[in-house]
Amino acid sequence: MRVLVVRPSSLGDVVHALPVAADIVRAIPEASVDWLAEEAFAPLVELNAHIHAVIPVALRRWRHHLLEASTWREMLAFRRTLRRVRYDAIIDLQEQVKGATMARLARGTVHGYDRSSIREPVSTWLHGRHHGVGRELHFGERCRALVGRALGYEPRGTPDYDIVAPRATPGLLPPGRYAVVVHVTSRDDKRWPDPQWHAVIGALERAGIDVLLPWGSAAERERSAALARGHARASVPPHRPLVEMATVLAHADIVVGVDTGLVHLAAALRAPTVAIFTTTDARLAGVSLAGPHAIDLGGNGDIPAADDVISAVGRLFAAAPRC
Repeated sequence: MRVLVVRPSSLGDVVHALPVAADIVRAIPEASVDWLAEEAFAPLVELNAHIHAVIPVALRRWRHHLLEASTWREMLAFRRTLRRVRYDAIIDLQEQVKGATMARLARGTVHGYDRSSIREPVSTWLHGRHHGVGRELHFGERCRALVGRALGYEPRGTPDYDIVAPRATPGLLPPGRYAVVVHVTSRDDKRWPDPQWHAVIGALERAGIDVLLPWGSAAERERSAALARGHARASVPPHRPLVEMATVLAHADIVVGVDTGLVHLAAALRAPTVAIFTTTDARLAGVSLAGPHAIDLGGNGDIPAADDVISAVGRLFAAAPRC
């Protein structure tokens, strides 16, 4: 059986969707799973041993260069690659027209959520078969349920993300104990106040733990530098490719961050993780689904205090001490 999973973005959603690959292979051992992913996330998806091939797509880049001939050549090459195989099932987990359109380009029957379950109901016009899945479920559970219904099995057990971070190259990791503090997010309403971050960074320093403040853009780097200022053990590391960042997260003593992709990735890698939610709903997108090593705090307008976060960090250290 050949199965194509369509979930190109975003990072956190791709991470939460990855357990469907292990579910499929466990339920249908002869199945071969391909995955369609944005080119920025494709190297991460390739770390999952249950995925046979990753088909990269560059929608985010193409939309800024639609008038260039090279863009159209890449788009035609992508279409040829997508149609090279006839799939027994194509499963659209994107819940948007862009995902449904790409799924429709592939050869095979396209499965997706029904109109009452999907984020953009118009997408259902491009699906061949529809499946109802409760919107009250966590995003990761919704993905597992949809794929199970499309392929005729019932997902069981805790999610198996099966992401194996590469071995660290020399100089990539700090020499001692370290925390990763992830303040970066694409949405301002997901941010956590700077005074709260300073309190958490100070508490980590007093515990003898170095603090790394990763960043993605120039503005985020400036904020990382501002948060590190005044803290002897806090530093702003060089920008790392996503796969290298996965290795940094996997070896961290603790990861603390807002509702953003790197924090969800950390929990999937089984790093002790505290996720800080402000406006979004942790019940629908929290990291605690990954296991007891991951804690969600706040959400739906309830913004956690620094003391709550420091207490959660302490509980994780007590549950799984690292020497």
